Amino acid sequence: MYDIISKKIERLSPEIIIATSCTTLLLSGFYLEYFKNLVPCPLCLIQRLIYLSILLTNIFSFFLFGAIRYKICFLYTSAFFSLLGAITAGRQVWLQRLPSDQIPECGPGVAYLLEVYPFQKALELIYRGSASCAEILWEFLGLSIAGWSTLFFIFLLIYSLASTKRLRANQ
Repeated sequence: MYDIISKKIERLSPEIIIATSCTTLLLSGFYLEYFKNLVPCPLCLIQRLIYLSILLTNIFSFFLFGAIRYKICFLYTSAFFSLLGAITAGRQVWLQRLPSDQIPECGPGVAYLLEVYPFQKALELIYRGSASCAEILWEFLGLSIAGWSTLFFIFLLIYSLASTKRLRANQ
């Protein structure tokens, strides 16, 4: 049974698997926001942007490039975005684990930060975190949304690198 499943997955393009995963994760985030009324914090919004970047990178690679060397390049790009996502989600998990007296104060929204500050300073303030980033609004099997996001980013990173290795071996 395992052999049958692994052979079917092997035939699928890595870009399709990664793009489908990112689409599912983005839709899950929108479901939690609009149907469960969970307001995303600034770090959550950054994670969504990173999922969208991974999704677009893989769609672009799948539809526009047939050469393996280009696919390898795009999978490395996908791995890079996955690493950024893991760092961002990991930062949020770290903020959630801080004692209550060490949690940063609430800050302004992302739109205000981008309007008032230069991009680099706004990004620095977003990554510094706020009380909304440290708040755990939802848990599943003992992990918060940020915890699950960290695991998914690590999965996407490992899968992108493994797919790159497999494509290099077939080249």
